Amino acid sequence: MRDYVRRQRHDGLPTDPWPRVHVKAGGSIGKAAPASLTVSGSLAQCRQWTGLPFDGDGDVDVPGALVPVHCDTTHDRAVYVEPNVWIRHEVEPRRR
Repeated sequence: MRDYVRRQRHDGLPTDPWPRVHVKAGGSIGKAAPASLTVSGSLAQCRQWTGLPFDGDGDVDVPGALVPVHCDTTHDRAVYVEPNVWIRHEVEPRRR
């Protein structure tokens, strides 16, 4: 994630559209969060959620996911750990 979010277009803005929106709005890219979201489920649940077989050990590419889902048939488990990045926006204190 750290390397990905540092990628820039020719105009110096991030290549990823979502960070680009924030940078255009005055935000600055902060630190990467390697485990921002974790989803774990039985293989049956993961099959139902994705329509994929989850029938072998290892990483499974799921369309639309940022990273592969790790499948463990011995323990009947699949785990998705999604990275993220913090983007900081300075805000002015509210005046009363």
